[in-house]
Amino acid sequence: MIDNTIYQNPLNTRYASREMQENFGDEKRFRLWRKLWIALAESEMELGLPVTQAQVDEMKAHADDIDYARAEEYERKFRHDVMAHVHAFGDVAPLAAPIIHLGATSCFVDCNSEVMIIRDGLDILLKKLVNVMDKLKKFALRYKDLPTLGFTHLQPAQLTTVGKRATLWLQDLMLDYENLVNLYAHVRLRGVKGTTGTQASFMELFGGDENKVKELERRVCQKLGYENVYGVTGQTYPRKFDYNVLCVLSQIAQSAYKFSNDIRILQNMKEVEEPFEKSQIGSSAMAYKRNPMRCERMGSLARYMLSLPINTAVTASTQWFERTLDDSANRRIVNAQAFLTVDAILNIYMNVAENLVVYEKVIARHIAAELPFMATENIMMECVKAGGNRQELHERIRVLSMEAGKNVKAEGRENNLIDLIKADQMFAAVHDRIDEILDARKFVGRAPGQTEAFIANEIDPILERHKQLLGAQGDVRV
Repeated sequence: MIDNTIYQNPLNTRYASREMQENFGDEKRFRLWRKLWIALAESEMELGLPVTQAQVDEMKAHADDIDYARAEEYERKFRHDVMAHVHAFGDVAPLAAPIIHLGATSCFVDCNSEVMIIRDGLDILLKKLVNVMDKLKKFALRYKDLPTLGFTHLQPAQLTTVGKRATLWLQDLMLDYENLVNLYAHVRLRGVKGTTGTQASFMELFGGDENKVKELERRVCQKLGYENVYGVTGQTYPRKFDYNVLCVLSQIAQSAYKFSNDIRILQNMKEVEEPFEKSQIGSSAMAYKRNPMRCERMGSLARYMLSLPINTAVTASTQWFERTLDDSANRRIVNAQAFLTVDAILNIYMNVAENLVVYEKVIARHIAAELPFMATENIMMECVKAGGNRQELHERIRVLSMEAGKNVKAEGRENNLIDLIKADQMFAAVHDRIDEILDARKFVGRAPGQTEAFIANEIDPILERHKQLLGAQGDVRV
């Protein structure tokens, strides 16, 4: 039950999934610490240090036996979280107590576990990212042939199609996917490096045998499921890694932000809407309103995410020599909250992308209001083919366009440019073909073909690669 007398992080209570919350939860973190201590002790035993099988077995038997109250008592006493858990582990595994954390520094458990948590977090985001891509793909193909006004500078421009516009959102996510996969491929553990990264404590334990020290690190990492490890470190893994991670997360947020803004504008135009549930209330005062709360929430969360990479950039820039501890409290907050934020964004993105509502008649009406201006060049060219004078036709269209523009803007009436052209004998050669010339499908260029080709060539291979992850749905909790 939530304690409503104290501040609760809304990322936990309102937005992020349980899965991502558990990924950054203390339960997982401290279990990973024990997994690391077991892997270290077992590898030290295998390489001849005075660690017994009985000690290793006892550690394994009590790996999940965590007394959090006892650990908190130790931390208040020692002012050191890692040593608090070393002693709490030793209490339930007394035979192993003398060799827990042998040769290691706090960052052995802290840094290695953080990398593992981050990699698991990337797995969660990857699944949601490809599911958003899958939903946008289906939307794009469904509406690949539906003409709509294109906009540059938020002013009506040449036509595109609803599906082609969706490929722009999709391509942003494809670029994010490529960056995420590249980042994932370069995830490395800190490894078994000792206090300042020199492995001096392990060299002492192994009597100066450098090969055994290297083998110790290889075995520990292998037991944890990792092959890649940083070749050199100070006390911590490079904090630039955190910056790289948050930059990728920021890029996902940027893509979602752009999508959410586009949908909000389209909803204002009544062309495309985010889902609106039967009992949903848009405004506490104006009962008729259908506010785009999902997309507004996406944008709100994305704005927060965009502010976070600079934090990690400062941390990476201020790690004095082998390390300083002013990163610790900061990183407890920023890494977890970045992942929870993007997790929440993608949850909403999935929900919106799967349930977008398109109002084709409104789109057609908006096209009809602007297409006459866009079609004038085609009309003029057809008249030239029939023997007309291009310059004279151009001037006449300019005059008629000004008259029609005044009719729309000053008088608030419908665009009557086509009626004016039909009534003008200078354009008699095309009077019986005006409707054919004004067919909106002739003004979308290669939009349908581009949509099909882009999805077939660039999106489908990604979705095929991750087909076992598809089928997820976005959950908007409140």
